Amino acid sequence: MDFLISKVYAYIASNGTMSSISSSGGGGSSSTSFDTLFANINNEIITPIIYLLFALAMIYFLWGVFVFIKNADSAEKRADGYQHMIWGIVGIFIMASAKGIINLILSSIGL
Repeated sequence: MDFLISKVYAYIASNGTMSSISSSGGGGSSSTSFDTLFANINNEIITPIIYLLFALAMIYFLWGVFVFIKNADSAEKRADGYQHMIWGIVGIFIMASAKGIINLILSSIGL
């Protein structure tokens, strides 16, 4: 919530007033506002979620490695650890792909 307050203060400092926040402005400012909004949503919401899910996939993978090594004598438990490792790698791949696709889209539209 603090980042929203700091953004409002920065907007007020740059424009001198808060009355123009709700207005769309002239011809080109609507496009600029959309670009800024899209970039802020990407930077403040989407990117942290992708990094969080990437970290969770990495932890899941490492947990699978731990289970696999800890239960070296039990074939059933090793298979369970192996499945954790496989799905951890799949999760890491999906998060890296999602970040790459988002960056590709952003660079394609010029953001």
